[in-house]
Amino acid sequence: MIPDMTIGQLHVEAVSRWDEIWDEKAARMMILLMFPRKHRKMMELHGDMVEHGQPVMTVFHRPRDEAKLLEDQGFDPRSASFQFVDIASLDLGSWMQHLIGQEKWLRSTIDVVPVPFSMGLPAQRAFESMNILCFRHPEVEKLEKYYLPFPPKSIPGKCFVSLPRRQAAELARQQAEVLGVGRLVKKSQITEQEAPVEALPPQVKSQEEATLDAVLDNFSDQMMEEITTQVEEVVNVQLPTTKVDEIPVVDEIEMTQAPSPTENVEIPVIEEEEEIIEMSDVEIEFRALVTELMEAGVEPSDMMDDPRWEDISERAMATGFETWPVFLQLTAMQ
Repeated sequence: MIPDMTIGQLHVEAVSRWDEIWDEKAARMMILLMFPRKHRKMMELHGDMVEHGQPVMTVFHRPRDEAKLLEDQGFDPRSASFQFVDIASLDLGSWMQHLIGQEKWLRSTIDVVPVPFSMGLPAQRAFESMNILCFRHPEVEKLEKYYLPFPPKSIPGKCFVSLPRRQAAELARQQAEVLGVGRLVKKSQITEQEAPVEALPPQVKSQEEATLDAVLDNFSDQMMEEITTQVEEVVNVQLPTTKVDEIPVVDEIEMTQAPSPTENVEIPVIEEEEEIIEMSDVEIEFRALVTELMEAGVEPSDMMDDPRWEDISERAMATGFETWPVFLQLTAMQ
C-alpha cells in the first residue's frame, strides 16, 4: 500500500520503482470492480493469490457528493465498494479467473463519465468519457454510469500495488513478445545457441483489431499456450539371441526343490515410508486459527477482523510462508 498516490503518478515512477519488472511497452487496460464492502480487505490482497507478470495498481473510490447521481439510476452507492484496477492485458485472465469461475462474478461494460460542472464540486477536472470493462459480485446490482470528478488515474488516496514474482514476470515478457503486444527487456549478456530451434508464433489478432470483449474471451487460450514442446525418441533395441545347445541344464536336485505351481508362495511386501511434510510453527498456528474460526461459524470474508490475524500474517510474511493458498484450501472445504 502506497499512501497519498495516484495510478498516474505510479506510471511516471514505474521504471525507477520496479526497474526490470516493469515493461513500458506492455499493453495495459483499466477495469472497474464492484463488490460488497465486507469483501474489501480480501480484494486489497487479491494479488497475493494469483500469478501475474506485470505490476497491478489499484485504487478505491467512494462516491460522496456524486453519490446522488448513482441514486438517480436506482443504485444504492453504500451497497458496494468501487475499485479501479490498472492491469496488463495479458494478466487480466489470471486476475479474474477465480472470481468469475468460483464466485460467479458478472461481466459487463460501464461508462465512466465526468460529474457535471453544474454541481460545483471542488478540484473538479474535465476528462473524456470512457467505456471500460466492469466486473461485479453477484450480490451487487448492475450500474450503467459511474461519475467521477477527475479521471480514474488521478484519483488520490491509497494505492494498492501487487508486484509479480520474478519467474512470472519473465514468462509474461516472453509471451508479450511472442504475441506482439510488448517487448523483452534488454539482457546484459546474450548466449548464442549452436542449433536454435525456430518456432512459429501463434496467430492472434492485433490489439487494434481486438475489442475489449475479444481480449477477455481469448485470454485463456493465449495464457495456456506452451512455448516449447518435448519430442520423445523411440529407440529400437535388438533382443539378444541364445542358441538351443547353450541353454544350461538344471540339476535334478534343483528341480525337486523348486515349488510346484499349486503351492502358495509368500511374496514379501515392501512397506513404503509415507512422506512426512513438515510444517512450520507459524503455518500450524495459521491453520489452527482458520479452522477455529470456521468451526465458530465465521464467514471467510470476516476472518481478517480477528485481532490474531494481523499478527500471524506479519510473522508468516517474515518467514516466507504464503497464507493465501492455505486460506483458500481450508475455506473451500467448508
